[in-house]
Parts: sequence; C-alpha cells; structure tokens
Amino acid sequence: MEPFLVAEGISKRFPGVVALDRVDFDLRPSEVHVLLGENGAGKSTLVKILAGAYRPDEGEIRLDGVPVRAHTPSAARLAGISTVYQELALAPDMSVAQNIFLGREATHGRGAILDIEEMRARTRELLHLLDLDVEPDEPVRRLSLAKRQGIEIVRALAWKSRALIMDEPTSSLSSHETEELFARVARLTAEGVGVIYISHRLEEIERIADRVTVMRDGRVVATVPRGAVDQAELIRLMVGRQLSETFPLRVPRPGDEMLRVEDLSVPETVHGVSFSVRAGEVLGIAGLIGAGRTETLRAVVGLDPKSAGRIFVAGRPVDIRSPRDALGARIGLVPEDRHAQGLVLGMSVQQNITLASLKMCSRRGFLAFRALRDLAERYIARLRIKVAGPSVSVGTLSGGNQQKVVIARALAAGSDVVLLDEPTRGIDVGAKAEIYELVAELAREGKAIVLVSSELTEILGLADRIAVMREGRISRTFERGEATQESIMAAALPIEAAA
Repeated sequence: MEPFLVAEGISKRFPGVVALDRVDFDLRPSEVHVLLGENGAGKSTLVKILAGAYRPDEGEIRLDGVPVRAHTPSAARLAGISTVYQELALAPDMSVAQNIFLGREATHGRGAILDIEEMRARTRELLHLLDLDVEPDEPVRRLSLAKRQGIEIVRALAWKSRALIMDEPTSSLSSHETEELFARVARLTAEGVGVIYISHRLEEIERIADRVTVMRDGRVVATVPRGAVDQAELIRLMVGRQLSETFPLRVPRPGDEMLRVEDLSVPETVHGVSFSVRAGEVLGIAGLIGAGRTETLRAVVGLDPKSAGRIFVAGRPVDIRSPRDALGARIGLVPEDRHAQGLVLGMSVQQNITLASLKMCSRRGFLAFRALRDLAERYIARLRIKVAGPSVSVGTLSGGNQQKVVIARALAAGSDVVLLDEPTRGIDVGAKAEIYELVAELAREGKAIVLVSSELTEILGLADRIAVMREGRISRTFERGEATQESIMAAALPIEAAA
C-alpha cells in the first residue's frame, strides 16, 4: 500500500543544535509505524513538524502527493493529522462531549445555538467505535487516565483524522489498560487510520508495530518491518553501541537499618503497611497501578496525611508531617511525575538541584551564590548530567537528564534514604542504563534505596528484596533470587483474579 503522508529531506535547526538532518519518513493507511530513538534523537521534533507545531527549515511534507505549504496545528488537523501527547490536553471540568467537539461544535443551522443532542449522539457513536464505556455528559476529571487517553483518540476521530500520532501512550498505564489501548489502536487501523507510535518500551513493538523507524542524532538510521531485527539490534541502532548488560553487577552488602515503617495507613489507599530498608540495600516495591505504592512513599515523606503508623530512621522514631520534616530526617523522594511534581521547568538546572539546599547554602540569612553554583556543579559532574552549564533551563534537557536533576536535588539535600517512584518512566534505553548504574552506585555508597517500578524486569534486576503490594497492603516479600515475574504477578493480582 502506498504512503499517504510523506516527509522528505526534513531538516530543523535550533540555536547550536541540528535537531533533524535530512530525515525521510512516511506513513501508510491502516499501519502502525513505530518511531524509536533515545531522548534527543529527533523524534519529538519530527512529529511536531508533522503536527504543524514547527516549520521545517528544509524539506517537504506531502499529503496524497500534494505539498503542504502552510503547515500549522490547525492546518494539520484539518488535513487529518492529530496528536495524542503524553501530557493529555483535555479540559477537566468540561464533559466528554464538550471536549470531543471543542473548537468545532455542532450548531442549529447557521446560528450560534449549540446542537447539544447532535454532539451527544455523535459522541456515543465514536465511543462505541472504540468500545469506551463512558457517558457523553460525564466530566473528564472523573475519568481514569486510560479513559482520558481514549477520549483524546475519539476527539481525533471526530476531526476525521487519517493520521494519529501517539507519544508514549502506555507510559502511565497498567498492563490491563495497555491491552485496552492496543485493542483501540487495532480498531483505528481497521478503519484505515495510520498511526505513528512513539515508545521506549521495546517489548511493545512485537505486539503493535507494522514498521519501525529508528532515529539517532537527528537522522534516520533504519526503517525495518516488524520482526526483521531483534531487540538487541534495535538497541544497538538506537544508542550506536552494544548494551550487553542492562543491569549493573552488584554484590549486596547491607548495613544497619536506615528506615523502618510500621503499620502505615492512608485513608482509602494504604492499609497497615510495614517494611524496612538497610544501608546499601535496594528494596523494590512492585504491584499494579492503584495498589498503593505511590501513596505509601508520599505518606512516608509527609505529602499525604497518614491515619496511622510509625516511622523510624536509624532506629529512632521520627514525626514526619511535611516534606521539610522528611528532608530533616534525611529522606528524599524522587516523585512519579517529574514534570508536575519533581521539576520547576521555568528554572535553571542549578536552581532545581539546590532548591532543597538553600538553608545550607546561606550565610546570615543571605544566599551564598558561589556555594549554590559549586553544589550544583558537583552533582552535575557526579550524576553525569549532560548540560552545557548549571544556568541552562531544566526544561531543555532530555527526559533522562531531567530525572537525574530530580535525583541530584534529593542527594544535594543530604538524603541517606532515597525513595524512587518510577525513576525510568518515559526515558530511553540508554538513559535507563545510566539510571540503573546510578542506583547501584548509591547502594554501594551506603544509601538506602526504595524503588517503586511497574517494570518487573527493572524490579528483578535492581532490587535486593521485593515487597509486593495488593489493594493497599503488602501481600508478599521476596528475598533476592526468590522472585520471578510470574510469582510477583500472582502476589500482585487481586485475590479474585489470582484465584
């Protein structure tokens, strides 16, 4: 089948950076074309050009053989190119139907009176097409993340989109929700829609891809049919080198107990959770989305109020009611959502790293700017953060380097206990390997690490012990070497499902 969307010789430059260098890419009807590459490889720039957010410096985009001259986001949508970004762009206080028809509302005749019934009826048709069990009048804020994502796809259908760009669509979904998404994508392609699918999860490619294009350093290095190369070769193409050992070798040498949590409860989410972690140890916490993992970490550092429970640091009870109390107890949290909770995107790398260390870098009530810069530079070097200098805006960094900045802030504040919540979500395989090595280094230095991850291979590869949460409780704890993916899933599944 011939491509209907073609990008040829696309180049794009930003100050000091060649983001795209003569890139060729195309999309066929009814196919899923996966776009792979490390952060900074040029994927986002390419899809933003296709979606009309950027104009190319060189090259041409053609739809059905006709060059696209005035490429803007509105022109792209009118031409049939829609995008579902990782950060969803829905109006939470509006209804499902209002979101779907926002900007192209149905009216009675040529008047300004909205045709509410027409929009509701059309919404029901589109929801039925994607098998979404949602009412047109339901406010979007009440929907789960997976259903919100489905509404974004329905909105694209309402625009009669022929090409749908999906940016990391499964990064925050459970395995069950991911399967639902794959089913919706299959329904889209059966209707003739072409899908450009960006993902860092290589295991998804066998499930969903028809073709795979790999980018590196702003160039296309390969376009291959599904199954033509294995995962190891895809990784080599992405990073330009062999990653033979994904997880670093480390001999656990746990020391004294650093953190003990007893009978921790948070209303409606966490029920009597107890665990401990020692110096030089990595405790993994596994479980399905909604099991209470994130809520447990948030309660430990005082972000969510606990209804019961005691916390001990180095054997001594501590009263933690706020993140400031947690930092005072030398406990640092790297939150699940680095953009919304971990970074101030308008600030520099230095400001983000030192945000929790201002008191220790002040003299008689005045900030010591040289001390702040020295502290930032020390952790930029220690964590190998790729940045031109500490004054660079953190928002310009790749996902992996942004994550290192969040970790650096916890370490710069003197944390001996580091709580990592989904530390590799949304970053590429090369950056993941760097985060894995960093976790191992911190454990070797005697830090106590608590690692929450939805990737079972990550938990199995990094953790010395694994606590599995189910419905707000720890259902089982495995020692190193005891656990398998199957045994973890059996302990994570709700009792009815497991039975």
